[in-house]
Amino acid sequence: MEKYKVGIIGGTGMVGQRFVTLMENHPWFQLTAIAASPRSAGKRYEDAVAGRWAMTCEIPAEAKDLVVMDATADVEKMASLVDFVFCAVDMKKDEIRALEERYAKAECPVVSNNSANRWTDDVPMVVPEMNPEHLAVIPAQRKRLGTKRGFIAVKSNCSIQSYAPALHPLMKYGIEQVLVCTYQAISGAGKTFERWPEMVDNVIPYIGGEEEKSEQEPLKVWGKVEDGKIVKAQSPAITAQCLRVPVSDGHTAAVFVSFKNKPSMEEIKECWASFKGRAQELDLPSAPKQFLHYFEENDRPQAKLDRNLEGGMAVSLGRLRPDTQYDYKFVGLSHNTLRGAAGGAVLLAELLCAEGYIDRK
Repeated sequence: MEKYKVGIIGGTGMVGQRFVTLMENHPWFQLTAIAASPRSAGKRYEDAVAGRWAMTCEIPAEAKDLVVMDATADVEKMASLVDFVFCAVDMKKDEIRALEERYAKAECPVVSNNSANRWTDDVPMVVPEMNPEHLAVIPAQRKRLGTKRGFIAVKSNCSIQSYAPALHPLMKYGIEQVLVCTYQAISGAGKTFERWPEMVDNVIPYIGGEEEKSEQEPLKVWGKVEDGKIVKAQSPAITAQCLRVPVSDGHTAAVFVSFKNKPSMEEIKECWASFKGRAQELDLPSAPKQFLHYFEENDRPQAKLDRNLEGGMAVSLGRLRPDTQYDYKFVGLSHNTLRGAAGGAVLLAELLCAEGYIDRK
């Protein structure tokens, strides 16, 4: 098949670098253009990331010689070269909203890793296995923007990927209350231990804005499209506490949950084992074959052992057991820069292409 031409906005940052690596040998997508800040514009990509390449693999050959464009000054040029863009810029939220709309209005679909448009009510925030039906809001967004091809779609916050997917197939039992404590890797802050030595032998009990996102974003994912807008769900009630921990990659969640109609532990495990979403039905290239993996061992999942399961796109679960205050508790784990960030956005782009929302020019 002829590949979709892909651009990456914010391609020099950690998530942008991850996008670059995920485009290498992708069966549907061809990396065609990279844009970043003015200080990187005009440089070869290899030179622009010299000294700050944070991935464990080499820079893909197809990216090394691409000349970096200016993400804000070269919108029209970038849009003319590609079929859609991934966005992972590091800017103020109002600036990101404006920039993503500029690309959309230039008839360039935007698949965003940023949080700026997550609460725009006609922008779908999609986990492909959980709420693919929210893509139906895109025609209403195009009408607002005055576009034919252009639109914005976003992926959710990385932290909710470690627990919301596990709760999703259990919603039929009437989830009433959720308490979650997340233990989040330093790559979620765009850092490595070399660049953040203060995190070695340390835990920081605060991540700005993270608890609000963890409590509210699942409610949008579980919401409904009504009259061209996404109306968030009113339940379950979620309370969260988020800590930064000395782990390179992988967000862990300790989850406590109460139900209106309490299932058995065996029923919960069966729900997890049998769950398949739209991404698995369509056999999308980045989709894990088994989305939710349950480990019976008492000491699993572990970030070091399990974060790369199924290419880092699966969610690992373990330690399901009764709780004294809630019905059950369990532990979840997801790779925050793969499933939780760039990989989740690539999977979303695959879904958008498969469902006909992104076409080739």
